[in-house]
Amino acid sequence: MSIVGAFEAKKDLAALLDRIEAGEEVIITRHGRPVARLSPIDGGRDIASAKAALTALRHSIAARGQAPFTAAELDEYRAEGRR
Repeated sequence: MSIVGAFEAKKDLAALLDRIEAGEEVIITRHGRPVARLSPIDGGRDIASAKAALTALRHSIAARGQAPFTAAELDEYRAEGRR
């Protein structure tokens, strides 16, 4: 958990949202007093389970005799999932 002043939160909102999206919880203060708590809606990214799912997918593809995904294809699928 991080503590950030209101001015810093306002100035660096995009970077702060990236940290929150990655799973960090942030307390915003005004004049040194906590006034808000920001936390991810979904509890953050679960990188371990995403890696496990990708490994399972690769094994499934290999078992069917198909070629694995290229990095460009994975980037395209990820971008499509964000829409």
